[in-house]
Amino acid sequence: MATARKSTKSAKKPKSKRPQKTRGPARPKRPATRKAVSAAKPRKKAVKALRYAGVGSDAVLRATGKAWDEWLKVLDRAGAKSMGHKEIALMLSRKFAVPDWWSQMVTVGYEQARGLRKLYEKADGYSATASKTFGAAMDRVYGAWNDPQQRARWLLDAPIEVRRSTDGKSMRITWTAGSSDIEVGFYKSGTSKTRVQLEHRKLPDTAAVLKQKKFWKEALDRLRALLEPVTSTPAT
Repeated sequence: MATARKSTKSAKKPKSKRPQKTRGPARPKRPATRKAVSAAKPRKKAVKALRYAGVGSDAVLRATGKAWDEWLKVLDRAGAKSMGHKEIALMLSRKFAVPDWWSQMVTVGYEQARGLRKLYEKADGYSATASKTFGAAMDRVYGAWNDPQQRARWLLDAPIEVRRSTDGKSMRITWTAGSSDIEVGFYKSGTSKTRVQLEHRKLPDTAAVLKQKKFWKEALDRLRALLEPVTSTPAT
């Protein structure tokens, strides 16, 4: 009997099983975020677009195939620092096939960049430049310059005399109030656009340059209004 009681006391009670907790759907893990590295290199600041001879780098690239920074390196390697204005322009025209008007612009820009010439200064005096792209075919733009009646509508009573015109390509004009002259070039820009580039040369000083730049900007704005009239939408 004693043995039976002892075995009964020593017998272990079975462990009660606890009900398992039901878990909901697993939460998606957040992607690990990397801490900013303190030694990371700072971003380079955007380089300001170069502009020489009154012409931006983008315009030079479109017309000549090279931007200002490229032309400066090319001309440095060619020894242009020790050359005269005419020699540089001739090299650009013959060796690099740069159009005549642009060979002059690139030469002046190079001379300004390398401290060989003052701002707006050229071999024959000071020069003002202007340009604008019009949403019109070349024949319309050229006609607005070449036809005296059309020209009077936007150039008003400017003291000019056309010396020579090459149909659809260029014009040479004398500014009769003084001894300066204007060269105008016409260039296709896409299927139905035309870009006009002009240079008003042989000006006496910087003040005259700024005055003519203002004049030509306003004149070209009037020409744009003539060639691209704004059509009003009828009220509904």
